[in-house]
Amino acid sequence: MKSKRQWAGFAEISFKGNRKAYYGYTDLQLMPGMSVIVEADQGNDLGEVSALGAIAERKCSSSDGGCATPAPEQMVLRIAHKGDTKKSQSLRKDEDRVRIEARKLVTKHELAMKITDAEWQFDRKRLTLYFTAEKRVDFRQLVRELASTFKTRIQLKQIGVRDEAALLGGVGRCGRELCCSTWLPELKPVSLQLAKSQGLSLNPSQISGCCGRLMCCLMYEHRTYVEARRRFPREGRKIRTEKGMERVVTIDIWNDSVSLADSEGTRRTLTLEQLEAEVSK
Repeated sequence: MKSKRQWAGFAEISFKGNRKAYYGYTDLQLMPGMSVIVEADQGNDLGEVSALGAIAERKCSSSDGGCATPAPEQMVLRIAHKGDTKKSQSLRKDEDRVRIEARKLVTKHELAMKITDAEWQFDRKRLTLYFTAEKRVDFRQLVRELASTFKTRIQLKQIGVRDEAALLGGVGRCGRELCCSTWLPELKPVSLQLAKSQGLSLNPSQISGCCGRLMCCLMYEHRTYVEARRRFPREGRKIRTEKGMERVVTIDIWNDSVSLADSEGTRRTLTLEQLEAEVSK
């Protein structure tokens, strides 16, 4: 392992497919949006500066796996020039061909896996192939043939269906580009309880995204619902009102109302303000 170095600055660099990594740098005037050449395993790669300084360090420390802050192992080598950008664009175009060829080899070896995307390292010293599979796959023979075909080191990386959606992109039911492929910093598990607590339909077709899993946006308003529900009595709870003991049947956060039922099953609906007035008497 390399010894940690001291850096003049700290940067978050974004790569293809929403992949991010963190680097140190010295003697460079960097700004967000700049294309830069960075150190990579046994070579170098091209990425875009997405955050600098304290912001990058904060994002680094809060990332899934954490990172070596404030002294990362690798560095930003230089600012990319036009020739680098053209080369990168050429590599991106070639990845379509690579993906097709890789899929042919998967079919040839009769492997139960799906090649989702391909990514050339800037210096072509490594080719990363992303794939999905329901079960464990023995792809050793495939890797050897891929290395022979593309004349470089091969990395096969298994991803989940959420990661696949983030790589490929698309449009959600809201009409906007998928959050996971644009701005969402990390993918977190989404529980069915989020839909239940928001009173949404539990029909999978209504609450699932392009990936076939529960939509990430179910998390966005969850805290608001939790805070709002604290103002209401729990469903199923029995409370004493001016009508006697009644059971809370349902609550309606949007209309600020509560439905009650007495021992005979007779129902009535009150606003939360009315209910509080009755209970306080």
